[in-house]
Amino acid sequence: MLNGYIRSDRIVDAERLFAEMPVKNVVSWNTMVDGYMQNGMVDKAFEVFDEMPERNVVSWNTMLTALVQCGRVEDARALFDKMPKRDVISWTAMVTGLAKNGRVDEARKVFARMPERNVVSWNAMITGYAQNMKLDEAFDLFERMPTRDLSSWNGMITGFIQNGELRRAERLFNEMPCKNVVSWTTMITGYVQSEQSEEALKIFAKMLAEDRVKPNEGTFVSVLSACSNLAGLVEGQEVHQTIVKTVYRRNEIVVSALINMYSKCGELNIARRMFDDGLISQRDVVSWNGMIAAYAHHGCGEDAISLFKKMSDLRFKPNDATYVALLSACSHSGMLEEGLRYFDELVRDKSIQVRDDHYACLVDLYSRAGKLKEAFEFIVQLGIKPSVSVWEALLAGCHVHGDVILGKLVAKKILDTEPENAGTYMLLSNIYASKGKWRNAAKVRLKMKDKGLKKQPGCSWIEVENKVHVFVVGAKSHSHSNLIYPILHELHAKMRKAGNISNTNYLEEEEEDLIS
Repeated sequence: MLNGYIRSDRIVDAERLFAEMPVKNVVSWNTMVDGYMQNGMVDKAFEVFDEMPERNVVSWNTMLTALVQCGRVEDARALFDKMPKRDVISWTAMVTGLAKNGRVDEARKVFARMPERNVVSWNAMITGYAQNMKLDEAFDLFERMPTRDLSSWNGMITGFIQNGELRRAERLFNEMPCKNVVSWTTMITGYVQSEQSEEALKIFAKMLAEDRVKPNEGTFVSVLSACSNLAGLVEGQEVHQTIVKTVYRRNEIVVSALINMYSKCGELNIARRMFDDGLISQRDVVSWNGMIAAYAHHGCGEDAISLFKKMSDLRFKPNDATYVALLSACSHSGMLEEGLRYFDELVRDKSIQVRDDHYACLVDLYSRAGKLKEAFEFIVQLGIKPSVSVWEALLAGCHVHGDVILGKLVAKKILDTEPENAGTYMLLSNIYASKGKWRNAAKVRLKMKDKGLKKQPGCSWIEVENKVHVFVVGAKSHSHSNLIYPILHELHAKMRKAGNISNTNYLEEEEEDLIS
């Protein structure tokens, strides 16, 4: 009964029952200590632990593990040193706690003192090294392991990916004698994080060919992210068809990923239909955020605001991500007054921490509306050092509105923090050129060249009749480039005439950028 109450998160009932128990043994006491720990009531657990008439090694391990999990390493170490008897679980918990808190050298000393080790102990030490960016030490231990389980392989692969060593992760993945869903999902996520979404889709296809391995929630979210990055509607629809046949078809996080995928692929109506088809009771704030962000992505500010109001009416509490999406929607739709009103609402809501993303959205909102002075004054009065993304939002506004003086000042702020930021040099050069300051523009480009900086060329692709056509800025390798470029010149002339771009010669060298 005690255990049942705890498992049902009825800790008050568990307390009452524990107090009423006519006889308590060590298992009863351990269960109550564990119950408090599961509910984050560490001090209360300590009180019960101290009152215990007798303790066994499980009592000590329960307390030790809980202290480690909540980051109280010093208390855990003191408890560990007092233990009259330790088993392999005690030692492993201590190794894990020290490593998780950055004290990996101390963890290694404890690991070296262990009278006996099991595979969990080895995995804990390897993960500790990987989390603290000591990959060589982690891999050395991995190779010395007397026996390995799937967690050993998955932990090492995760360590490589988290530290940007994707190729080493690939090699180890290919050597695995047996793979589970975690192994495949880790590799798919690694490719997506490294902006190799095509490879992620290939790995997913191989995974599906393995009959005994079934994708889980994490797999679907990662592979849908790959489809979103590629704007691969056909691939996304194929993944959707796979999801429909699983228990994850109504999973809130997976549905949000589907909404995001369809939105990024330009199918906003399908995204909204998917959102509306879901039961309100099954929606969470992630689902609402995904749909609001979809409207923001397509510049549908009024739809985003309408959905936000509906969300509030249905008693769903917005979080920090909700306001990022909402402010972005207002910015992309030129809805300055509405955006300012929602930013004030965010600041007044003390339960949500205002982040750099919110500041960047507000600066972007001002900048797109041509209120560059207000944007700059807002940044100055923040009272904290703004992130590069905040300054970049203002620099983009200076570029659009041709403000050379402010643009130069903002570019300096960015380059003081990121001197190798090629995009900043390019924007500053373009700002000078838009005002006919060719010498200044040339100086910036020359400085960029001297530093060996190159802006990665823009790239885009479209799919026509099951064939993908890729376009890169400045490239003329496409088979129809002789037809494409005259149309680009014509579009460029119309845009210039309509006042969408400045009437300056510098754009001629950039006009290929219209492709993407």
